[in-house]
Amino acid sequence: MMQNVVPVQFQRHASTRIKETQHYHYAAKFHIAYVTQQEFMRAAAYYPIVFIKDRQNDSWRPVVLLGLHEGENLFVDGQGKWQAGYIPAIIRRYPFVLTSAGKDQFVVCVDESSDLLSETEGAALFDAAGQPAVPLENVKRYLAELYHLEQLTLAFVRTLEMCDLLVPMQLRFGNNERQQTIAGCFVINEGRLQNLSVEQFIQLREKNYLPAIYAHLFSLAQLERLPNLQRERGKSRQAETEASGVVVASLPAVEAVAGPVKVSADGAAAPVVRTTAQDKRVVPKAGEAASDLPANPSKEPASGRKTTVSTGKALSSPGKTASVSAKSVVPNLKTDPPGKAAAETVAKPVRGGKKKSTT
Repeated sequence: MMQNVVPVQFQRHASTRIKETQHYHYAAKFHIAYVTQQEFMRAAAYYPIVFIKDRQNDSWRPVVLLGLHEGENLFVDGQGKWQAGYIPAIIRRYPFVLTSAGKDQFVVCVDESSDLLSETEGAALFDAAGQPAVPLENVKRYLAELYHLEQLTLAFVRTLEMCDLLVPMQLRFGNNERQQTIAGCFVINEGRLQNLSVEQFIQLREKNYLPAIYAHLFSLAQLERLPNLQRERGKSRQAETEASGVVVASLPAVEAVAGPVKVSADGAAAPVVRTTAQDKRVVPKAGEAASDLPANPSKEPASGRKTTVSTGKALSSPGKTASVSAKSVVPNLKTDPPGKAAAETVAKPVRGGKKKSTT
């Protein structure tokens, strides 16, 4: 998805504008998408939520399964429309991402290859004085907030690991002639959840982890939806091919294996579902603020540190930094694209105290 990521700077992007769009062609090849703990309730109504091992960072990451084959997103149709009522935040944040600029500091970057950028259409990123315009300020604010939500999610999955709740899952689908297995996914084991000690269960409740746990378990029913979507897409493509006058053979139906999802001890071997290279490029796996994310989060990350987000030294006059604290009040962007100028709240520069250098 990200092909040419560069820091957002006034000298480079003075005339750059961001267009509003309703298409998601850029996500058509993503078969998984990272989600934060705070998205579980909404995402569970449409996608199965599973956990995969991020071996590079030795951590677990919750993801939604968007397809059964690598490189195919079953929720993006031929016109680029998203075929579900909720879109993962990491998808909607495009074309903006955060990259590390040092300890607790990040820089807003943009994919210059994106067709959402224009010199003539859309909302400007900078005003005439060279300061970040409202759309860019909003991008900075929600990316900082979502970075904090990611830290909360990492704490959530660490607790699941400490409680030994995650077990491997294998999903088999197909028919007698053609079967496929997806391995490398982990789920919460209900039996282990029920057998937790009173102290462990109270800990999950006090940390408000139970809603996310139950949402994850509820989402596993969506596993049956993916083979159905796969089959419908196959029928649609076959109909289009036949309509063009080309004779094609009948395709075998893709169906979910009857019965409960099977769990095996070796399910982690040779994972089919894995993190893409584009995901690894983004330091904080976050996205555009969703309607279900809190505008004013009541919890701070465990570190309690202040995270500064900026758009580079070149964006303002010497001696000033157009950075914002991740503890700032975050506007409710709901489902607006990141560049939309409709949001009313503008981020304020960090004032007072010792300022850290930004890139």
